[in-house]
Formats: sequence, structure tokens, C-alpha cells
Amino acid sequence: MLIELTDLKLSIRGTSVLDGVSLHVLEGETYGLLGPNGAGKSTTLSVLTGLRKADSGNVRVVGLDPARQKQALHRKIGVLAEDSGFYGWMNAPDYLRWMARLYDRELTADEMQRRLAQVGLNPANRQAVSGYSRGMKQRLGLARALLNDPRLLILDEPTNGLDPRGRREIHDVLLALSHEQGVGVLLCTHLLDDVDRLCSRIGIINQGKTLLEGDLAGLLAQETGAGRYRLRVDSHTAETPVSLPPGARLVAQEGGWWHVDIAPEIRPDAIWRMLFASGLNIVEIHGEGGGLEELYLTITEAEVPA
Repeated sequence: MLIELTDLKLSIRGTSVLDGVSLHVLEGETYGLLGPNGAGKSTTLSVLTGLRKADSGNVRVVGLDPARQKQALHRKIGVLAEDSGFYGWMNAPDYLRWMARLYDRELTADEMQRRLAQVGLNPANRQAVSGYSRGMKQRLGLARALLNDPRLLILDEPTNGLDPRGRREIHDVLLALSHEQGVGVLLCTHLLDDVDRLCSRIGIINQGKTLLEGDLAGLLAQETGAGRYRLRVDSHTAETPVSLPPGARLVAQEGGWWHVDIAPEIRPDAIWRMLFASGLNIVEIHGEGGGLEELYLTITEAEVPA
């Protein structure tokens, strides 16, 4: 398990900020951490990365105690904060080359080009980072987070400032990292579409407490009766005959859109992996039925348990 956090409690200047937060992230999965503003998400991330020490509770990240093994931890994880700082006078290649040296690495020209292209930045662009748009800075921040080839990515609003095409490109990067390289991703975001497409499991917190945690498809089926997904399939493979794995059923096809039912006991990400492996190019995945938005609003608007 990449993250094991149980009953986390933390007070700051006498005020209880976290009062029972738990979350668990497995290798190769993308976990969505959801909650309103002020719910305790950012404070939870600061504990996971060793910036704050919990008053009580069990905290293990890639098998390490963040409060006591911070240096070892930072060599195994990548972090993208919501507001990342950069040296604005540097260009992107110089900045990544400088950051890589913190991990005792020297980036070759080919590796530099690959890492920038991976996040959708032009390797030939020598513009100073100070002139970057917010979306370009988010891309550069993700490239920085990947420099040490981490086992775990902790991302706070990674698609903030990106247009729809840019969001999809970052989604594809994250899907490839989790599906092909087994990287775990903890995604903290307000964009429920991102969670719908990327996450197999979620946790919802409010007022410093975990209200709900579990498999996304199972939670949707349990709370809203939803077990249906809408898949947009690449036009070149939309008509390709594909046998769906056990537990999945094709309900309807509308051009490049497939409507698929998944049994509550089946993890959707397992189905997506099998479909990818069969040669099907899935471009978008959305939950249907009551959906994540209804689940999120129902849980966060309910009274927080004492």
C-alpha cells in the first residue's frame, strides 16, 4: 500500500483541523480526494508530505513515516502543489535540469525533450517561465513532479488553468502512468469530471473527517443506483468488435459513444485496463445515472458525524 492513513488528528493553535481522516491508496490506482473548501484536504496533504506532523493516527507513505523520514520520502514521491513556485528567469529546460540535480541526476538532451513533450510543452521553447500562462506552469510543475520517476504522485488541482484539450492530455499522461507503470496517484481536485475519468477509488472529507471512502463504482451503485458508464471511443476503433470482460455489458452504441453497465462488485479500472489491452482506444470515460456529483452533494450536505 502506497498510502495508509488512519484516524488522523491534528490541531493548529488550539483549533481542531483534522479529526478522523483516513485514506488508503494502492499501487497503480488513482484515488480522488474530495471535499469542500476548508474541509482539511490541504492540511492532509501537508501531513502526507511531511510538512506537518499529526497529533495522532497512523501515517505511512510508501512505507515511510513522513514526519521522521522526510528526505527518503521525497525521493520516492512526486508532488504538484496547487500554487507551485518557479524561478521565473529560467526557461523550462534549464529549470528541469537544475531541479534534476537535487536528485543527483543529469538530464540528457533526449530525456529533457521527452519529459517536456510528455506534459505537452514544446522542448524548443526558450521563453522564461515568468511569461508562462497558468496552464503552462501546471504542465511544467507536473514534469518537475515526475523527475525522480516516483512510485506515488500527490497532485493538488493538476488541471487547474488548462483548456479542455490540455486537461485531456494531462489525463492521458496520468492514465498511462497508473496503467502502464503502476504509479499510484492521489488526486485532490474540485473537478468531478477529472475524478470520473481518472479515479477508481475516492475519499470524501468534510470538517476534518472522512465521511466516505471506497471503490467509486461500488459507491455510486450503492448510493445512487448508478453502475453505467459512457465511453467515447476513437473513431478508428469504434466499430471494432470487442468482447467485454465478465461483469461488463454493452447497453447501447451511439456513433463513437458506448454505454456500458458494470456490476457493482467489479472495479471499473480493471475493465478499462482489459479494454485498453484488447486494442480499444478509449478517449473519455464518464459515469452516468445519479453520478458522482449527486453522491458528493448528498454526502457533504449531510450532517457530519460526531
